[in-house]
Amino acid sequence: MNGDIEHTMEYDRRGCGPLHVTVGLQTGSTVKFHVSHCRKIPTLSPSRQSVILKALKIINYKIDGGAVMGYNVAIDGPAGAGKSTIAKLVAKEKGYVYVDTGAMYRGLAIHFLENGIEAEETGKIVEACKDADVTIRYEDGQQQVYLNGKNITAKLREEVVGNMASKSSAIPEVRAKLLELQRELARREDVIMDGRDIGTCVLPDADVKVFLTASVETRAKRRYDELVEKGVSCDLEEIARDIAERDERDSTREIAPLKQAEDAVLVDSSHMTIEEVVAAIVKLCD
Repeated sequence: MNGDIEHTMEYDRRGCGPLHVTVGLQTGSTVKFHVSHCRKIPTLSPSRQSVILKALKIINYKIDGGAVMGYNVAIDGPAGAGKSTIAKLVAKEKGYVYVDTGAMYRGLAIHFLENGIEAEETGKIVEACKDADVTIRYEDGQQQVYLNGKNITAKLREEVVGNMASKSSAIPEVRAKLLELQRELARREDVIMDGRDIGTCVLPDADVKVFLTASVETRAKRRYDELVEKGVSCDLEEIARDIAERDERDSTREIAPLKQAEDAVLVDSSHMTIEEVVAAIVKLCD
């Protein structure tokens, strides 16, 4: 902690809001404020809020054996926009924990498919949630997804799994299954999450929010090239139709539809390189 800011803090027993903080700035003024979840400081200007919050990040607070909330980055956007690729690279650059929320939904989708459940069988999906345990581990620096103790990482990118995940994620019980785990991780660690509704629903108070998109044509071509490189026979026009249909389904679903958060920064990667997109988001996190 530099000498510019002095502080005293009062926490609840869980180590997260409500929180009272008294901060003395360089000017000699003292501000006492109430923060919910260590995110918003109501009575201060945005610039002063930023100074104080960044200062608080420098300290490794210990509260009853826990720590205050980590630094959270939310990346939302449509299917095929490159969210996972970009999020992983930003995480590596900044030292964040990458939480692939889409992979977690796909993990549940695999559970449903392995039990012979169709996407329209909502009742069976809800029931199947009860005996599904999806976890994320890092092994040799690589994210691995486990379903009931079995590594299912290799199956996550299959088209049928993606379609099931898109449809089943609109079911309230499916979302509730994963939401608590995602938020708890964000409280403990500096994380970056990508998905369809991270900035609007999962982490509405994220420090940085990005809406990453690209044209349907661009996303279809990227997916086509990826499949061809793997030796998979595919049709570009069919991929484009699937992406357009998924966009419509994700943006019009009743629960947590795909949309840009009001305070999110729009990044259109249609004519950007991966390196340019990463640099743009890293800059937002500085």
